[in-house]
Amino acid sequence: MGADLTAFGDSLAVPSVLCLWIAVLLRAPGALRSPHQRGLWLAVATAAAAMTLNLPAVVTYATGRDPGYAHTIGLVRNLIGVLSAGAVLYFVAAATRGRRLQLASAVATVAWLGALVALDAAAPGHGTHTMPPVGDPVPSLAYWLVLISAHVIANTVCVLICWRYSRRTESRGLAAGLRLFGLGTALAGLFWLAYLLKALFGSVWAMPALPLLMNLHGLLRAAAILVPTLFTFRRTAADTATAWRLWPLWRDLVQAVPHVALNKPRAGRVLELLWPPVPRNLLVYRKVIETRDAILILGEYAAPGALESARDRVVGSGVPEQRSTAAALALVLREAREAKLAGLPGQPGEATALELPAAIQTSQEGGDLAEEARFLVDVAQAYAAPAPAPATP
Repeated sequence: MGADLTAFGDSLAVPSVLCLWIAVLLRAPGALRSPHQRGLWLAVATAAAAMTLNLPAVVTYATGRDPGYAHTIGLVRNLIGVLSAGAVLYFVAAATRGRRLQLASAVATVAWLGALVALDAAAPGHGTHTMPPVGDPVPSLAYWLVLISAHVIANTVCVLICWRYSRRTESRGLAAGLRLFGLGTALAGLFWLAYLLKALFGSVWAMPALPLLMNLHGLLRAAAILVPTLFTFRRTAADTATAWRLWPLWRDLVQAVPHVALNKPRAGRVLELLWPPVPRNLLVYRKVIETRDAILILGEYAAPGALESARDRVVGSGVPEQRSTAAALALVLREAREAKLAGLPGQPGEATALELPAAIQTSQEGGDLAEEARFLVDVAQAYAAPAPAPATP
């Protein structure tokens, strides 16, 4: 059973390291620009480096060479691991804006690194650093106690703070990221607690589970720093879908009132989405603003009372009441656009503008842009549908 658990944990080593490096590379641009994300990114990057040096293939390769090479790999791996623990402390200090904790994390990291180097130099000649199932730790028990204490303290503080702030924040993305990072850190803490039991009491019952704990920790930390990327991808996908649905209505209205468009429209809907004329995060915003402006201008070409008449017409044709306003506006826009393109004179005045739906007027005054976008999507769907036949007297 123990051998199977170890083998399963080892099978996750390469996927875990690959996921960590992918997450590190994807988040590098944003993390390097944002001071609040650098500590978290550094913690994951250093953990990825330490876990890379701890891959079974790397350990086997280092052990097969001369003892000096194996010793260097083991020492560098442990130093990077302590740097990762210090970065974890720095991350939680930055997240809580604790100046003292930030200073303490920096001082503690330097002290741990110095102690490890000194204890390694003071130990008798040795190869790779290891905690064998049987026998004394290499290079020394003191070395391993310093190493274990660094990880246990950093991980414990991180888990407590991640749990506390994940319950307080109103951001779902931040809460998910903190919980994933805290859970991964908790697994790493259990990993080092098992080593502490082995170092102090010779207990080896938990050793078969160590590869699984460490590699699951890597997967969870990779997922934690990818949460903002996933939320951004979801928002981009939603914006793309909204822009796709708005495009036919927006195109027809902009053709009738071209001066409302900030940029010249692309040749087609696909090209507009693949190569937008504005920054991608402003694509839906511009489509909504330009569509609204075109509606307000085309309102001058609608007859007084046209919206109420159109609403009676669409309700009489079987359109559900909750969508009757959008369908009526689509009908009026179709007729107003034809009048504008035919060169008929408009009728500027407040009376016509006041007949526009409340959703448009509210958003114009600073309301919810997302709500307006949803309403305009309904208008676009009704606009693309065949016009209802006039009601029979």
